[in-house]
This record gives sequence, C-alpha cells and structure tokens, in this order.
Amino acid sequence: RGGASAQSGGKMASTAAGKQRIPKVAKVKNKAPAEVQITAEQLLREAKERELELLPPPPQQKITDVEELNDYKLRKRKTFEDNIRKNRTVISNWIKYAQWEESLKEIQRARSIYERALDVDYRNVTLWLKYAEMEMKNRQVNHARNIWDRAITTLPRVNQFWYKYTYMEEMLGNVAGSRQVFERWMEWQPEEQAWHSYINFELRYKEVDRARSIYERYILFSLLVLVHPDVKNWIKYARFEEKHSYFAHARKVYERAVEFFGEEHMDEHLYVAFAKFEENQKEFERVRVIYKYALDRIPKQEAQNLFKNYTIFEKKFGDRRGIEDIIVSKRRFQYEEEVKANPHNYDAWFDYLRLVESDTDAETVREVYERAIANVPPIQEKRHWKRYIYLWINYALYEELEAKASKRTRQVYQACLELLPHKKFTFAKMWLLYAQFEIRQKNLPLARRALGTSIGKCPKNKLFKGYIELELQLREFDRCRKLYEKFLEFAPENCTSWIKFAELETILGDIDRARAIYELAIGQPRLDMPEVLWKSYIDFEIEQEEYEKTRNLYRRLLQRTQHVKVWISFAQFELSAGREERLPRCRQIYEEANKAMRSCEEKEERVMLLESWRSFEDEFGTDATKERIDKLMPEKIKKRRKLQAEDGSDAGWEEYYDYIFPEDTANQPNLKLLAMAKLWKKQQQESEAAAMDPDKDIDESQT
Repeated sequence: RGGASAQSGGKMASTAAGKQRIPKVAKVKNKAPAEVQITAEQLLREAKERELELLPPPPQQKITDVEELNDYKLRKRKTFEDNIRKNRTVISNWIKYAQWEESLKEIQRARSIYERALDVDYRNVTLWLKYAEMEMKNRQVNHARNIWDRAITTLPRVNQFWYKYTYMEEMLGNVAGSRQVFERWMEWQPEEQAWHSYINFELRYKEVDRARSIYERYILFSLLVLVHPDVKNWIKYARFEEKHSYFAHARKVYERAVEFFGEEHMDEHLYVAFAKFEENQKEFERVRVIYKYALDRIPKQEAQNLFKNYTIFEKKFGDRRGIEDIIVSKRRFQYEEEVKANPHNYDAWFDYLRLVESDTDAETVREVYERAIANVPPIQEKRHWKRYIYLWINYALYEELEAKASKRTRQVYQACLELLPHKKFTFAKMWLLYAQFEIRQKNLPLARRALGTSIGKCPKNKLFKGYIELELQLREFDRCRKLYEKFLEFAPENCTSWIKFAELETILGDIDRARAIYELAIGQPRLDMPEVLWKSYIDFEIEQEEYEKTRNLYRRLLQRTQHVKVWISFAQFELSAGREERLPRCRQIYEEANKAMRSCEEKEERVMLLESWRSFEDEFGTDATKERIDKLMPEKIKKRRKLQAEDGSDAGWEEYYDYIFPEDTANQPNLKLLAMAKLWKKQQQESEAAAMDPDKDIDESQT
C-alpha cells in the first residue's frame, strides 16, 4: 500500500510539474446591466469628497524621560533619512530635516545636513538663504559671513545674496565690511538697482563724495560698456547733485548727457528735466533755448510732453509772443507730419502755408512754397490739378503783395505756365492773372503777348472774354473787333459772343454792322441759345424803332418755331407799338396764334395763349370780344391712365387733367357725353337724398 501511494503521489507531482495550474475564473450568471449605473465622473467626485473628510488627529505623545526622547529622536531621524534616501533631489526634505534639528538646538547636526544638501544641489538659492538665516538666528556671525562669501562666490549673479550680505554687515555696524561687499558686487557690473543701493548706502552715512564717485563710475560704465545707456540714469545723477546744492555739477551732468545722446538718440524726458532744472535756477532764457533746441530736432509724435511743458513754462514766465510761438511751432509740427504722410494733400499744404505766412520770414515761406509746388499731380487730368494750381496762384500773390518781389512773381507765373500740359488742358485763370500782373507792372506788351500765346496754344472762351475785356478797358476797339472775329471763328455757336459783338458795334454807333452781325448769327446752323439771340436781335430793332423790321423778325422766327411764348411776345409787341391800329393788330396775332396752336399736342401751351388773350380782352376788348374769348376757353376734366414700369409690368393708375376745347369739332361728341354724364350724376344724388328723407311723399321721391 505504501508503495502504491508513493507511486501515485509521484505521478501527481510529475503531473503538477508538467502542467501549469490554471486559476479558476468566477462565472457571472446574470450578465444584464444593473439597474443603478455608476459613472466614472461619480467615482471621481466621491473620491474627492472623501479626501475632504477630516481624519482624527494622532494621539498626543508625552515624553517623560531621556530614553523616550532619544528613542523619539532616533525614529524621527530614521524617517528623515529614509525620505532623503528615497529622493535626494527634493530639497524641501533636506530643509525640513535641518529645521527640525535646529528646533532641537542641534546646530552642528543642522549645519551638517545643510552641507550635505549643498553637495547635492549647490545652485538652489533657497538652500543658501535658509542656511545663512539659521546661522544669523543663532548669532553665528562668522559662520554666516562664511556662508554668504561662499554663496556670492558660487552664484555671483543672484542679487538677493548680495542684498542680504550687505544688509547683515550694515546691521552689525560693520560699514567698512558692507562697503567692501558692495565694491565686490560692483565689479560684476550688476543691474541699475544695485548701483542705486550702493549710492543710498553711502548717502545714509553722509558720504556725498563717495556717492558722486559711484555715480561717475556708473555713468562711465554707461559710456564705455553700454550697460545702462538710459536717460533716467543721467537724470538721477543730475538730481542728486541738485539735491545736495551742487548746481554747477548738475548742469554739467545735463550737458554731458545731451552731448552723449546727440541728435540720433534724443529723448524728450532729458530735455524736460534739464529745462525744469534751469527753471528752478531762474534761468528762463536758458529754459527757452533748451525747449526750442529740442523741439527743432525731436519728431512731433515723440515730443508731446515737451510741447506741454514748454506751453506751461511760457504761460508762467513768457509773454504773449512766446505763447504764440509755441502754439505756432506745435501746429507746424502737425502740418509737417500730415504733408509727410501724404505729399499730395493740398489742403494740408494750404493750411501749412497760411500758418507760415502769418508768422515767418520770407525765405521760410518760399521754402515751404517750393516744397508744396514740387508735388505735381501724377495724372494729367484736370480734376487732379484743380487744387494744385492754387498753390502757384497763392505763391505768385504772396511774392507780389507780401514780398513785393515783382521779378520773382513773373518767374513764378512763367514756371507755372511752362509746367501746364496745354495740349491736354489749361487754366485760363492762370493766363489772365499773369496778364493782369503785367498790366499792374505797366508792361502792356508782355500782357498782350501772354494772352495772345494762350489763345494760340489753347483757345478757350474764358481767355477770349478776358482778352476782349482788357482791350475794352484800354479802349482799343479795333483790337476788340479782331478778337471777336477770332472768337467767333473758334466758337460760332456761342450766342453770347455774337450778342456782345453786336452790342459793341451798337455802342460805337455802327448800326449796320450790328445788324449784319445779328444776321450772320441767326444764320448759323448750330447755336447754343438761339432764343436768347433772337430776343436780343428783336430788342435791338425795337430800340432802333424799326417796327417793320421787328415784325419781319417775328415772322421769320415763327417760321422756325411755333412756341407759344413767341406768339405772346409778338402780340405784346404789337400792343406796345403805340399806333392806332395796335389793338386790331394784336387781336389778329392772337387769332393767328390760336389757329396755329390747334394742331399742337401741348394743350397747356394753348391754354396759356388763351389766358393771355383773355387778359388782353379784359383790358382792351368789348363785351362781344370778351364773350367770344369765353366761348373759346376749354373745359378742364380729370382723367385716369395706366402706368407701366421700366420692365413692362403694370405700375397702377394715375390721374391727370385734360382740356377739351369747344372749337375742336372732333371733341363735340365728347362734350355731349360729358353733359349727359353730369345730368345722370345729378339725378343720382337727388334720388339718394330723397331715400334718406322719410318725411317726403313717395310719389315725389319716385318722380
């Protein structure tokens, strides 16, 4: 039996050794989802809420003898050492360990821990600070000095070490030691605040000369090494000298600063501080010179504060002229910026020139004018030149009226006329102004030559009119005739020119020439204002009391046009002729006009004629003629017509007034129909009124 069991046991062992045992997996019988589902968000929220649960505080342990204390120390040290061993780079573990040893007054042990920590990470600033603070708390001054020395030697760019070290020495009363530390620090060329700390340290002990030497070293570094080339450092140095009543030194510092920065790196703050210093010293002329020097060299957008302070200074200590100068200077800067931004902004140039003309010498004004006229419009189109040409006009007028330089004025006019592209367009205004200038200079040949050149290069109506007006003022009538001939050859459709030419001949008493001019004018195939020309010709004949010729003119005009105003004017002429047969003649004209206007589509014109005729009959006619004209007056009726939009769709209906003349036989049926319609409407109104009145008899209402 034993053998069998041993044999079977051996088989089981071999089987277990040959096969790997598979763990049993719990079988889930119900795989349906639970009724209450738990999300991941809910799990996280519950975990967060449980973190906030307060754990019961550990029980307080009371140590009663030395053995328990040593045992407690041993356990705590073992815990700290284990934490350090787990992660040596976590400096907070080292600091907690050292502070715990410090709390037990185990200074030597705490010092050893800090040294071990420094071996791990000597670049940690907090570690050095805690180490030095521990030594200072426990009044270990030499140890603290040693630590600070090691710290500033190892990490010289950490300013906090230097500040703490110098403060400790100063608190200990070791002024010389603190100064020595500052000197070591300055060798590293630190930032600005370090130098000012050193200066303030010396000033606390009334060492003004030492503070000045530090400022000089500081400025020397700025000049040579360019560590701090900043304006505020110079200003602080100058204010230091001013504060200690070394005014000459302060002025010299400002002058050195101005020289150092030059014109390339000018800063308004430096000049404002310099000017305020001189203002405190009652050197007002120096202040004014400083402000003007800076304003002439600093760009406008960078000198707002400078302008403001200069204005305040002038209001306090200057006169009215000084205040006006600063305002003009400020506006000049504004205009300079505008014309720099857009040189073709001629409105800005006009404002700028108006400013400099009011308060500047002639050379400066000429310089600005030359800069302005140099901005020629890039496109040779007249609309782009309309504003630009006034720069030349103003320039010429300034030279003539303000500068009294006639030679320069002539040069300005000639340069402008050479610049204009006369083949494309010209400005008659410029030619006429030049001619008028030459006349004022009593140089008539040059004026005539200029106007003749203008007519030859670029003839324009305005040029002809100006030249003719000039010759009329000079009473050169032969020249006027020649000019009118040239003018009418150039523009034969210009009715005004024909009229003026005829009026000139009338004034000169040559009636036949005037009549011939009118005949030539009305014979032109194309005229811009023919009605004005005919009216002038008719008025001319009336003035000459040539009534037959006037009637012939009216007849000739009526052959060309049947306008109602011509008929009315003809009738009024006959009425004003002043003869016995004037009334029959006038009535005959109205009769002819009425017959001629029957075929006219414009019924309003025919109505206008009849109204004029009726007013004539009311004043001069008999009862029979009045009754006849009343029968001729039309009936005014209201009609509707359909409107169409531009796309051909219906746009509704509109009402308009139409006239039906009794004379027109074609309109007789319309008049009869209109009378029947009015009678029907009247009957309808009467029947409606009877139906609304119950007291009336039924038979009467039916009737």
